[in-house]
Amino acid sequence: MSDVILDISRLISRVRYSTPSGVDRVEMAYARGLLRMYGDALAFAAVHPTGIYGRIKRVTALAYLDELEGRWSHESKSPHQRPILSILPWMARLLPQRPPAPASDRPRIYVQVSPHHLTDTLKVRRILAREQARFVCMVHDLIPIEYPEYARPSGAALHERRMQTLASHADAVIVNSAATGRSCQPWIDRSGRQIATHVALLGTEPLAAASHSAAAGKHPYFVCIGTIEPRKNHLLLLNLWRHLAQTLPADSIPRLVIIGKRGWENEQVLDMLDRCPALRAHVEEVNGCSDAQLATLLRGARALLMPSFAEGFGMPVAEALSVGVPVICSNIPAHREVGGTTPDYADPLDGPRWKALVLDHAQGGVMRQAQMKRLPQWREPTWDQHMAVVGQAISDLGGRSSPAV
Repeated sequence: MSDVILDISRLISRVRYSTPSGVDRVEMAYARGLLRMYGDALAFAAVHPTGIYGRIKRVTALAYLDELEGRWSHESKSPHQRPILSILPWMARLLPQRPPAPASDRPRIYVQVSPHHLTDTLKVRRILAREQARFVCMVHDLIPIEYPEYARPSGAALHERRMQTLASHADAVIVNSAATGRSCQPWIDRSGRQIATHVALLGTEPLAAASHSAAAGKHPYFVCIGTIEPRKNHLLLLNLWRHLAQTLPADSIPRLVIIGKRGWENEQVLDMLDRCPALRAHVEEVNGCSDAQLATLLRGARALLMPSFAEGFGMPVAEALSVGVPVICSNIPAHREVGGTTPDYADPLDGPRWKALVLDHAQGGVMRQAQMKRLPQWREPTWDQHMAVVGQAISDLGGRSSPAV
């Protein structure tokens, strides 16, 4: 048995927020999953917002995880960020303590599943030396490097630094899809180091039941879930809905519900959301919502729409299929890996096919009926399966001698 240290820096950095990102959910799933697997052999650590690294008291870490999950389940976007004064007690409670010296010959395995502080190679090196630990790191995607046009101006350079840190110091890498693994492999090859790669699809969280009012709504609607940013391709959907508004009777146009915060480098999409008169009656923007509200909106939708140009995994696809909601998504490797043969796929630039699919699903047409028949055969990835892969990666490293530091 190894002593496992989970880095929860990302979750602590989100102390002011009430709604989680995808990476937040993954770090939380690891905290719960590793706790079940390792019990008292699991410790929590973090780089605090003050920049201090150390261990977080177990009782404090567990209380904070409970606090965050409570917010995610019930709170909405208001306020978008909590006032600084209101979170100071947590900031004080979560101040790290110096890591203890190893109490036994059992190996230490340090696990980090967010990109938090990976741009600082020296800090990571010092953490591993202080903990005398091997390093298991998760890679969510390499989109900022492979598609820099979809990232912030500095995104590619920052992600390259993260990958360089990983290539220099990781002993094992967890990737959320085989597609991400293929993107990651050249960095591992160039490192010249022995870095094991483990593919583990992200698990699907159980979703709450829909409220009666949402499920009983007669006017069909579609949902699109994700940060409003260029690679998510919201522009295709907005242009499609404007076209529908100009060519169909108003009462026959389905609604589009866009769920996600506003991102970056997105001026044209935001202009359409804010200033296009044809969209006002048919497109709704939900800028953050609780897990309960998200589940209600998703369960009541005719289909999930995901026209992304690039994804590392595509969690909304799995979430929708897990509750029997059809999916119309772009024909990219990550979506194929998650959805298999169940969704209806379309090129992210093929407007006519997207139109045909949306209208068919809105009207209960043959393509919708065919997907509904395929849905029962789809099998959702689970966190138990994911954590079994992680456990094997940790076990493999625990059998090796610790690196010299």
